[in-house]
Amino acid sequence: MLGQILLEEGGFARLSAKDQALVCAIAHRVHSTQDANEAFELQTTFGQRLADRVAEVGGSWSFVISFGIFLFIWAMLNLVILHGQARFDPYPFIFLNLILSMLAAIQAPIIMMAQNRQAEKDRLTTRMDYEVNVKSEHEIAQLRQHLAQLHEKLDRHLAKTT
Repeated sequence: MLGQILLEEGGFARLSAKDQALVCAIAHRVHSTQDANEAFELQTTFGQRLADRVAEVGGSWSFVISFGIFLFIWAMLNLVILHGQARFDPYPFIFLNLILSMLAAIQAPIIMMAQNRQAEKDRLTTRMDYEVNVKSEHEIAQLRQHLAQLHEKLDRHLAKTT
C-alpha cells in the first residue's frame, strides 16, 4: 500500500501533512505509538484541568446526593426549624433560587468546556488508532509479500529435488 501511494504520480503530494508524516514514519520504521491520554494531558492548561475536575465532580452521584441534602436542609430550616423566628430565606426561597441560578450559570459553560476537551481527546484517539491501523496494514502487506517469496523459494527448491 505504501509503495503504491509513493509510486503513483503525485500520490504523496496529494496526502495531508499528517498523512505524509505517517507515511514517512512507516517508511523509516519509526515507532510513534503512544498513549492518547498521556499525549493529551501533556497539552492541558490549569484552566482546562479545573474545568475537567468541576465537570467530574458536578456530574457525580455524590454531588447530586449531597446537593439534594443541602436543598432539603435549606427548606427544612426555613419552613420548620426557624418557624416563628427570623428566617433567612422564607418561602418561596428567592435567595435559594438566586444561588441555584448562579450555580447553573457558572457550571454549564464549565461542563461544556470539559465536553469540548473530551471531543478533542476523542479526535486524538481516533487519529492515533488510524495511524496504528495504517502501520499494521503496511506490516501485514510486507509479511504477505515475504511469505509469498518464501513460498516461491520453497516451490523452486521442491522442483529441483524432484
